[in-house]
Amino acid sequence: MFGGGKAPPPAPERLRIPLFPLKSVLFPGGTLALKVFEQRYLDMTADCMKREAPFGVCLIASGQEVGAPAVPHAVGTLAHVASWEMEELGILLLAVRGGRRFRILASETAADGLLRAEVELLPEAAGVAVPAAQRGLLPLLEKVASDIGPEKMPLPHDWNDAAWVGYRLTEVMPVQLLAKQKLLELDDAVARLEILFKYLSQRGLVK
Repeated sequence: MFGGGKAPPPAPERLRIPLFPLKSVLFPGGTLALKVFEQRYLDMTADCMKREAPFGVCLIASGQEVGAPAVPHAVGTLAHVASWEMEELGILLLAVRGGRRFRILASETAADGLLRAEVELLPEAAGVAVPAAQRGLLPLLEKVASDIGPEKMPLPHDWNDAAWVGYRLTEVMPVQLLAKQKLLELDDAVARLEILFKYLSQRGLVK
């Protein structure tokens, strides 16, 4: 006979994806403009668009965006191509939208310098409301959204979703990229809001 305990949680979904290490942090639901000119990334994005498949954006831990392969942070975000244009031959302008977060399990470098990785998708807390204690963040975010417009903060705006609010605030905050990376890595959406509220209240920007 089987015991009456809870069923184990499902195993995390795994993907094999190419990586694009950048000096930027992409958040779920966010947007990022990319200028692609290295052949390895031109080939990568062409293949992803053909297959309608994402690639992974990770903040660079060490190295540079061009030249020798950079070492990425372990947690990144799936990037889905929203639009593209090629104003001049060999330079591709991409607009990507952030999908699920992932953690790199293993990676390898191809002969052309492109990183490919096996990743596991990280959980997202679905439907967690913004707690009353952090609702003071909303007027600031609403003003920012109005100032930058829907092109940089796409609709729909989910003002009562703790994860959405936290991601949108983090991506526009004028803080170091490593701080943004640490906030991306947090699984707890409310804990992210608590950190943001403390930081902004200390600077008199929220109350």
